[in-house]
Amino acid sequence: LEDCWRLVRAHEETGRHCMMMENCCFNREELMVLNMVKQGLFGKVVHCDGAYMHDLKYEISHGDTLRHYRLRNFMHRNCENYPTHELGPIAKVLNINNGNRMVSLTSMASGAWALNEYAKEHDDVDPMQRDFRFAQGDIIHTNIMCAGGETISLTLNNTLPGFYSRNFTVRGVKGMYSEDAECVFLEGVHHDWDHSCYGNRKEYYEQYEHRMWRETDAASFTGGHGGMDWLVYAAYFDAVKRGVTPPIDTYDTAAWMSITPLSEESIRLGGAAVTIPDFTNGRWISRTDLYEGFFDLNG
Repeated sequence: LEDCWRLVRAHEETGRHCMMMENCCFNREELMVLNMVKQGLFGKVVHCDGAYMHDLKYEISHGDTLRHYRLRNFMHRNCENYPTHELGPIAKVLNINNGNRMVSLTSMASGAWALNEYAKEHDDVDPMQRDFRFAQGDIIHTNIMCAGGETISLTLNNTLPGFYSRNFTVRGVKGMYSEDAECVFLEGVHHDWDHSCYGNRKEYYEQYEHRMWRETDAASFTGGHGGMDWLVYAAYFDAVKRGVTPPIDTYDTAAWMSITPLSEESIRLGGAAVTIPDFTNGRWISRTDLYEGFFDLNG
């Protein structure tokens, strides 16, 4: 947590921002949904879900030879250790640090069994891991309360089998979006027992495609996570060249990454509520220094 504050102090002492290169904020569907939210398609947004569900048992278990951070973290920490893929796009939907902020969280962790089982079944894994008592639970659930009354639920799952998902879900008083169902559901258009909306996401691109995807060649990139890497770098370079606040700034970086140590504290306290610091020191109420330009994520 102190590292997050050090980033903020460095910015305020120098006037220079850092930018977390959170590429998922620039993914095609997340930006389309952000555009829908800004245009009021879902009405007042009440709740958002996000997740990082990615079976990484091989990468984690071979962390010693791959020289990867995850193994030592799973051995010794129990927390939401990878929050920003899911939280970044949600933070922009809910105007975090721009008229809204996250105020508290609670986290709970399941037991840890999957890595032990994997080590027992694979001879190329260090035998020590077969009986090692991993600190990191197989599933971490984190619930966040926002100043505006909105709630956020995050799920971390890196050790259990299943399909990759960030479970990006936005629920408003007039409709919702579900990544896993590839579905836009609108009140008065779709009905609760009718699942025909599943897979209808493509139907909304023509009208709600974000300008960054409509007006660039991002979709033509086969590498770089389908184009979003190119966009996040382009946004950073544009902000640096123009000397303006980047679309993901130091306060965003600190707030998003604070979820890791704060979730660790909440889990250690049995799921108790933990306060999330206001890294902006009140500036979130009325920011005047936000990014304005082609790569703007603030609407």
